[in-house]
Parts: sequence; structure tokens; C-alpha cells
Amino acid sequence: MTEWLDADQQRDWRAFIEGSIRFIDLLDRNLQDQHGLTLAEFELLVRLSEAEARAMRMAELAASAYYSRSRLSHRIKGLEARGLVRRDPTTEDRRGVVARLTDAGYDKLRQAAPDNLRTVRTHFVDVISGDDLKAIGRAMRAVTERLD
Repeated sequence: MTEWLDADQQRDWRAFIEGSIRFIDLLDRNLQDQHGLTLAEFELLVRLSEAEARAMRMAELAASAYYSRSRLSHRIKGLEARGLVRRDPTTEDRRGVVARLTDAGYDKLRQAAPDNLRTVRTHFVDVISGDDLKAIGRAMRAVTERLD
């Protein structure tokens, strides 16, 4: 038998869905309008910028970004065509492929990051109390753990 959500659970679930969709859409739209990057592309550049030598094996990048390998390959191909990322064979076994953030990609990220951060602060961090922000973090980590 299906256990339906009660009225409070339904209200909060719908608020989460609506707020998440609208906020992600705002981040994506702002990055595209201001920097010609999608939010997904921005996140890949961030992950590469944080990696050692600004490079990651494609399989590792796919796993960390929750992409299928084919979907990641398509995204990286678009970034590569714009000179933001380069694909190289791995130095260890020459069978794998490494995605490497180029200097142009790092510059693009450095230009886009402050604007993205302003949007995150203005429409998320600054409108949520510190306790609620911590609760959201705990809740979403619990969801992530369940999904893993």
C-alpha cells in the first residue's frame, strides 16, 4: 500500500521542487547570459580547477559529476571546441583519457565564478538562516548518501 505524504510533507516537498528548479534555472540562465557557459559546464570547470594539475581521468570526472561517460564526453567535446578543456591520453597506461582545464578555461572560470557566487549568495545563502542552511546541508548529504 502506498503511504501518501501528509499535507505538511507535501507542502515542503513541493517547495523544495519549485525552489530547486527555479534556482538552478536562474544560475544556468545567468551563466549563459553573462559568460556563455551552462551551469553544467561551469561545474565541470570547477571540478577540473580543484583537481591536481587541473586534470582528471574522464571516468573519475564522470563519477564525480554524476554523468554517464557518453554524456560527459559530449559535454567535454563542446568545452574542448571552445578551447576551455583539452583531452590527453593518460601518462600511466595510455588507454585512459584525461580532461585538462586549459589556461583559457581557467580564465573563463575566474571570470564567471564571482557572478555565480553573487547569485548563490543573493538568492540562496542570504535568504536562509544559518541554522536552516546547515539543516539543508545535512538533509541533502543524507539524500546523497541514500542515493549512493
